[in-house]
Amino acid sequence: MFVGIDIGSRAAKGIALSGNKMLCSTLFDTGANPAKTGQRVLEELLTQSGKSESDIKYIVGTGYGRVSIPFADSTLTELSCHAAGAHFLNEDIRTVIDIGGQDSKVICLDDEGNMLDFIMNDKCAAGTGRFMEVAAKALEIDLNRLSATAGKADCPCEVTSMCAVFAESEVISLLASGQKPSNIAAGLHGAFARRVGAMAKRVGVKKQVAFVGGVAKNKDLERLICEYLDITFVPLSVDPQMIGALGAAVVAQRSV
Repeated sequence: MFVGIDIGSRAAKGIALSGNKMLCSTLFDTGANPAKTGQRVLEELLTQSGKSESDIKYIVGTGYGRVSIPFADSTLTELSCHAAGAHFLNEDIRTVIDIGGQDSKVICLDDEGNMLDFIMNDKCAAGTGRFMEVAAKALEIDLNRLSATAGKADCPCEVTSMCAVFAESEVISLLASGQKPSNIAAGLHGAFARRVGAMAKRVGVKKQVAFVGGVAKNKDLERLICEYLDITFVPLSVDPQMIGALGAAVVAQRSV
């Protein structure tokens, strides 16, 4: 059994792999103690698979908290792991758009799934899951309902700021002026999609394209990014938030 563990800024994910078969997967909030959460992920994978630690041949850690996984045999950047995970699911994928809690990335792959180039936004919360969290909080909407709320818009607002701090102030001002939450949410999604889309254009988008990371679960945002880039995302058979962990498990399997 081979294990990949992805400790992200918001969520910790784990996948156990054997050959081309995913044995099990798990996801927890990262919390304030990434090392403890990483251990919890491993224990849950062992419980689900019915295996013991002696059955694990190799563990690869990835994500921002990868240095907090002392039991990992090796660690690798999330860029390489997302590339490996996407290629494992579909060998035709040439571009991966990854939006997580703390950053957003666009990764270009070759036909072997190796990373050729990438562009990354990790200097501010614009174009990240954190931006969505701030927006949802200001709108007093559960983050998981933001997409559905935006889908009800009849006249999306113009949102001028992509800074998480200023966007919160802008949302409050728009609410005070009588704008509907749905129109504000749609406006935020539009600004977000343009930001990520512009970043993708700078590095170049080659089909097929995969959308991964926790934010990829936002269907309204997915639609807007597709419209901006004139593409269709490849359907994935795995939760898009789990692709980094999957890639880590794939790399673990190759390491033996």
